[in-house]
Amino acid sequence: MGPEEFLQIVLGLPEVTERESYGNMIGFRVRDKGFCYLDEAEGVVMLKATREEQVALVAEDPDTFAPSWASGRFAWLKIKLAAVDPGELNELVTEAWRLSAPKRLAATLRA
Repeated sequence: MGPEEFLQIVLGLPEVTERESYGNMIGFRVRDKGFCYLDEAEGVVMLKATREEQVALVAEDPDTFAPSWASGRFAWLKIKLAAVDPGELNELVTEAWRLSAPKRLAATLRA
């Protein structure tokens, strides 16, 4: 998967806005809450996840997933776009969006 396919997924979610972020990253927000970042030059994405999901994915496939920082009940997951399954990335991006979107907005997106 490349950056173009990732952008189709993330920008297809309701009320997503894009803005420049730190370094070379582009940040994506829902109602002004960040939920993922794209570093096109490095071919990686960072997504918001639960701590449990971060640990499980890194243990399952350390060539694709790496831990980033964690705070409170959330952790961030670094994902290599070239190595990730497109269907799995779609699910992870959608879940990251749900973790940040207000409950009423999240309810508008079917599981």
